[in-house]
Amino acid sequence: MNPVQPQTPQTGAPIARVLSIAGTDPSGGAGIHADIKSISAAGGYAMAATTALVAQNTCGVRQVYAPPVSFLIEQLDAVFDDVAVDGVKIGMLGDCETIDAVRGYLQAHPVPVVVLDPVMVATSGDRLLSPDAEQALSEFAATVDVITPNIPELAVLTGNSPAATLDEAIEQAQAFANAHGTTVIVKGGHLDSADAGNVVVSRAKDPVIVHSPRVDTTCTHGTGCSLSSALATRLASGEDAEAALRWSTAWLREAIVGGSALKVGQGHGPVDHSARARRLAEAAECTPWPHLDYSLDLSTIDVDDERFGSSAGQSVPNSIAAAGPHTQRLWDLSKAVWEAIISDPFVTALGEGTLSEESFSFYLAQDALYLNQYSRALAMVASSARRPDDQAAWAQDAHNCLVAEAELHRQWLATRPTTQGPSHVTLGYTNFLVATAATCDYAVAAAATLPCYWLYAEVGTHLSSRNHPQHPYAAWLDMYSGDDFTQDVRMAIERVEYALEQASPEQRHEATSAYLTACIYEREFFDQSLRVFHRGV
Repeated sequence: MNPVQPQTPQTGAPIARVLSIAGTDPSGGAGIHADIKSISAAGGYAMAATTALVAQNTCGVRQVYAPPVSFLIEQLDAVFDDVAVDGVKIGMLGDCETIDAVRGYLQAHPVPVVVLDPVMVATSGDRLLSPDAEQALSEFAATVDVITPNIPELAVLTGNSPAATLDEAIEQAQAFANAHGTTVIVKGGHLDSADAGNVVVSRAKDPVIVHSPRVDTTCTHGTGCSLSSALATRLASGEDAEAALRWSTAWLREAIVGGSALKVGQGHGPVDHSARARRLAEAAECTPWPHLDYSLDLSTIDVDDERFGSSAGQSVPNSIAAAGPHTQRLWDLSKAVWEAIISDPFVTALGEGTLSEESFSFYLAQDALYLNQYSRALAMVASSARRPDDQAAWAQDAHNCLVAEAELHRQWLATRPTTQGPSHVTLGYTNFLVATAATCDYAVAAAATLPCYWLYAEVGTHLSSRNHPQHPYAAWLDMYSGDDFTQDVRMAIERVEYALEQASPEQRHEATSAYLTACIYEREFFDQSLRVFHRGV
């Protein structure tokens, strides 16, 4: 048995070895099947010991067969005799004998983290255990590290009626936590509010609410199993309860959103446990961007070419109009990137106000580093402009980067810890802009700087309808949807249109390529905060 917790070679992050003790779901959405997927998605190594064989699918449970408890003990022995277990997640136990067996086994084989999902009451309200088993499970719940009851189960554990509001549920959980020292996760998904977030409730501490907007979907089969397993994994990896719940809540919401695309089952479908992994895998894809194909003539290629957009034959509306045919063509060629940006989870959460403060701080710190270099690129563009008015306008914008925009960053970051250096995305983007401004023709350099104007204003305008005085990121939304910034963007688009009109066909080709490269870097820049390991998303 190896007691040393393994680490990933890339980041040195711990890989928690997590054991699920629960029933099965042959349709894959709940039970140990969901637990294994969730543990893996949360960065752990998954193991499972089966308490019950359940014939179920998305429409319901058909039959349950419980193997002898002696066989469960054999399974547990097989794991603990060979593997150092960093965390245990417990799901369906079923009866007093099984509850007592698992409780006794873990007392004899202590592990650092035990998370119990007290399966007692179905979402429908049906009681799943006998009164004796409910009492045994309640006593067990008082001894573990964390419990994750649904609202009816929390009521059973505390001897109350099911809570009707989040405040009432927190009050019930606080009483249990104070009495037993067990951390309780209150799950808002079982209430009717627009916020389906979760709450960490523990002894002698104020409750911590992790907000999560409710998703309008029927794909919620196995969400309780999945949240508990992900939470157990993050806790066993060394995170505290708040950080673990933030990660697990955000991950599960992304999984819920992706569930409908799976098209599994005719009832309440499962969540997509791999949604986040697929997103990150796509972000790591290194196939060359299509516009960098040297065989393409970007000045003549059809804007509906399938390599450049998912909306061939459709125009993509923009709030700030192009200044002429050349800038209109740039916008049309970048429509797929624009669609990717506005559907990006970071941008979506930013607009909803649900983006974690940690993720926004990381983004803003990177943006501060970016603006410093972007200002240099704009200054070089100013020096190569032909018209004096254009020189002055580019130079003024370079100044504004370091004064007006950077002031927002300074105010936010003054009291918040942030990273000190640029990410590889930030470094790649700024190096590209500075090198292009220093070595390329004026039209090419000007086109390369345009996405930072145009796309930011479009994002700000797109999200502005969600802005309100209490929005946590109202200052950001105000700036990038405001009249001053949008007027600067219109002027920049006009300058680029003029530069492209004066340029040769070869220069326009190179300028188009530079513009598209910067557009993709913009997409990467927004998305990168959600790729940072061990953060709240």
